[in-house]
Amino acid sequence: MNKDPKDKNLWHGLTQAARRQLRERQYSKPSLIGQISTGGAPISEIMDSESALRKAGAWIPGIQLFRRQVYCQAHRGYFSEMGRENEGLFKSLGFWPKQWATARMFAGTAKGFHIHPPHIPKGSEPGEWNRRFLKQKAPKVFFEKEQWDVMFFLQGRCEFFLVDEREGLPRKVMRFFAGSDANDRQDNTVIAIPPGVAHAMRVEGSTDVLMVYGTSVTFSPAYEGRLASGVEAAELPPEWADYLRASAGATDSR
Repeated sequence: MNKDPKDKNLWHGLTQAARRQLRERQYSKPSLIGQISTGGAPISEIMDSESALRKAGAWIPGIQLFRRQVYCQAHRGYFSEMGRENEGLFKSLGFWPKQWATARMFAGTAKGFHIHPPHIPKGSEPGEWNRRFLKQKAPKVFFEKEQWDVMFFLQGRCEFFLVDEREGLPRKVMRFFAGSDANDRQDNTVIAIPPGVAHAMRVEGSTDVLMVYGTSVTFSPAYEGRLASGVEAAELPPEWADYLRASAGATDSR
């Protein structure tokens, strides 16, 4: 095509209604900071630029990302470790999970947002207590009194969302794409999430996502808050819902 895109007659073959709705797609790539707060970026790029993102204030305090080593085994498959107590990532985090769980997400599905309540010590002001993440390199944490999540991905690829909702901290969004042991191994990362940070994910592509996650405390419904989680509900077609309601109100006349 050699037509001038600024030619006013370029689209004259369309109806006026269609021309009024025309928009030009933007193909320019925003900065990494722009990507993680809007459309998302590969998690490997985020990890490579972690220092710069932290310095720019684009990193959510307390969020930690760790690369995983996957060992390919010729003709058989691959092998990888979750972690060892008092070594590696768990030594860095400072806790060993009280509970382990698995989850499978079918292709085309999503979870979240979920959020866990931060523990605020008695007599502490919530905003000031949470701001310790900004002031201290290794702030005091009560892992046994609040739920921290550590997530591993074994299969599939997902789009991940994080939103900081802690009192006293600026509201920030981090959006990225994470791989797994089975594919996209350069984006295969463990994600550690502190309480007060809302998180959601949806499957990217046609492969189910299989994940394993550890928590600093055992599961309790009281620690599991929901925000904008309607995506998890599989809505019935309106006529099905109407029919079921009518059936429930009907009486057996036999």
